[in-house]
Amino acid sequence: MKYNRRQFISFLGKASLGSVLIPPYLISFGNSNPSVLLEKKSADQLKELKDLRVLNLLASDKDDLVLTKGLDYHTVIKWGDKISDRDYFGFNNDFICFIPLEDDNPKDGLLWVNHEYVNPLFVSDFNFNDYENPLQHRTKKQVDKEMYNVGGSIVRIREENGRWQVVKNDPHNRRITAKTPIRLNWDSSIKGQTTVIGTHSNCSGGITPWKTFLTCEENYDNFYGETVYDEKNMPTHVPSRYGWENFYNHPPEHYGWVVEVDPKTGNAQKHIALGRFAHECCTLHELKDKRVVAYTGDDTNNEHIYKFISSKPHSLKDGTLYVADIENGKWLALDWESQPVLRNKFKDQTEVLIRAREAAKLLGATELNRPEDIEIDPITGNIFVSLTNNYSKKDFFGSILKIEEDQGAFDALTFKATTFKAGGEKNGFACPDNLAFDLAGNLWMTSDMSGSAMNKADGPYMPFKNNSLFVIPRHGKDAGRVIRVASAPVDAELTGPWFSPDGKTLFLSVQHPGEQTKDLNHPTSKWPFDRDNIPKPAVVAITGKLIEKFNHLNRIEK
Repeated sequence: MKYNRRQFISFLGKASLGSVLIPPYLISFGNSNPSVLLEKKSADQLKELKDLRVLNLLASDKDDLVLTKGLDYHTVIKWGDKISDRDYFGFNNDFICFIPLEDDNPKDGLLWVNHEYVNPLFVSDFNFNDYENPLQHRTKKQVDKEMYNVGGSIVRIREENGRWQVVKNDPHNRRITAKTPIRLNWDSSIKGQTTVIGTHSNCSGGITPWKTFLTCEENYDNFYGETVYDEKNMPTHVPSRYGWENFYNHPPEHYGWVVEVDPKTGNAQKHIALGRFAHECCTLHELKDKRVVAYTGDDTNNEHIYKFISSKPHSLKDGTLYVADIENGKWLALDWESQPVLRNKFKDQTEVLIRAREAAKLLGATELNRPEDIEIDPITGNIFVSLTNNYSKKDFFGSILKIEEDQGAFDALTFKATTFKAGGEKNGFACPDNLAFDLAGNLWMTSDMSGSAMNKADGPYMPFKNNSLFVIPRHGKDAGRVIRVASAPVDAELTGPWFSPDGKTLFLSVQHPGEQTKDLNHPTSKWPFDRDNIPKPAVVAITGKLIEKFNHLNRIEK
C-alpha cells in the first residue's frame, strides 16, 4: 500500500501536544527521543522540513558500503583490532549500544557490540567444504578460537575531530566470550548449575533504565545442539552445526536466554524469567511505578512474540511472561500455576521457561514469520515488529507488524495488530530486520536477505541486490516512502543501527562481508579493504548533514 503524507502520519500515529511516551532514560542514549512534535515549528523550520528530500539509492551489488548523498562513514573498529593488551574485537558484530560516560558529554562513552557467530574459514582456519563429515575433523584448538570470537565487546570510544576512535587499553575495554562464567538470575538451578559457561549466538539486544546492556542469544542450537521431546515427553539430543559439544559438556539449556551485562564491570547474568528461545532482541519500557515491560521475539519460522511484565520495580526476574495471540489480540500467560494445560505437560515453571516454544504452542499462540527486531515508536508508543520472511509459507519478502496496546498501556493484556508495511518490489525492500527510531521519530530499517539467496537471477531477491539500510521519514514530502540510504558490501548484512546521543552519528555494523567465500585466496568480498585483503566484519560511524537534518529538524527540546 502506498501512503500519501496525511495517510502515513495517520497510520503511524501522532502524539498529542506535550505527550512523552518513552522513558527519559532512552533520551540520553540517542535513540527514541520523545520530545518531537510536528505541530511546533517556526516558519523557517517548516520550510526546511518541507524541502528535505533524500536521494533514494539504486539497488547495488558493488563490493563496498555505498551511501546516499549527504552521508559519509569511517570505520570505528573491525574484527581482530586490539582493544587492550590481552583482548581483540570479535567476529560478526551485530547489535550496537552506546552509553555516554557522562550525561553532558555525548562524544565519549562505552560501546557494546554483539558477536553473533563465526565463520570457521576465517576464524579458526577450518574449511567445512573440505570434508564430507567435517565434525570428525575438528580440533579443540579450533573450537577454542571460535569460542573467543563470539559473545560481545565493550570498548570505550571517543569522537575527536569528527572521527570516532577506540580509547586503547581503557580499563573498561573487555570481552565477554563463550568461556565467560555467567550466573543465572533464577531461584532454581538449570541442569544442576546456577552459573553457566559463556554466551554465544548474540544477535540483537536492548538497554535497561539502570544503564546496562541486554544481549540476546539467538541461534544457540548451532553450538551445543538442542534437546527435543517426543510425544511421550522423552528427551533426545540433536547435534549442533559447529560440534562444540564434542569438546565441552555444556547443556543446550544453558543457552537461549537474554543476558544482562554491566558496562563498567563486565558482570553478567542470564534472565530465565524472559524465556528460552531464539531471542532476536529485548526492548524495555519503564512504567511510571518503575516496573518494566520487555518485548522479545523468537527469530525462527512459525514462532512467536513474547512480553514480560515485571511485578517489582526494575526486575527482570519477578513477573509474568506472556505470548501473543495475534488473531484474538490477547497476551497469554506462560504461567504454570494458572494454566492447566501447562501443568499437564511440564513439572514446574522453570521447565515452562526452558521449553517456552512448546508452552506457547500449547496455549494457542500465533505462529509468525521470523519475528526479529521489536522497537517502540517514541511518538505513539505503538510496537513495531520485523517479520523477516518464511520460506515454508512462501513469504519471501516479510513485513513489519504494528501492535497497539489497549489504551496505550504497555502492561495491557489485549491489543490490536495490523500490518504496517509489507516487503516486496512495490515498497522497495525485502526481509526487514533491525529497526531504529531516530531522535525525531523517523523509522530506520535494515534488511536480512541471505547471502546464499542474494543476486541470484532465478531467485526472488534479484531486484534488491545487496542488503541495505532504509529510512522511512515521518514528515515532509517523502513521508511514508521507503528510501534506501546505504547498500552493503557483497554478502554482508547491515545490523545494529544506533544513534549517538547528539543525533550526529549513526553507528552501524557491517556483518559477514564475503560470507560465501570458499577459498581464502579468492574471497567474494574484500571490504573493508584492509592490508591482508580479506573481508572483516566492522562497526562504522555514519555521519553527514543528512543524519543531522533527520535528527534535528523535527526535534523540539523539552
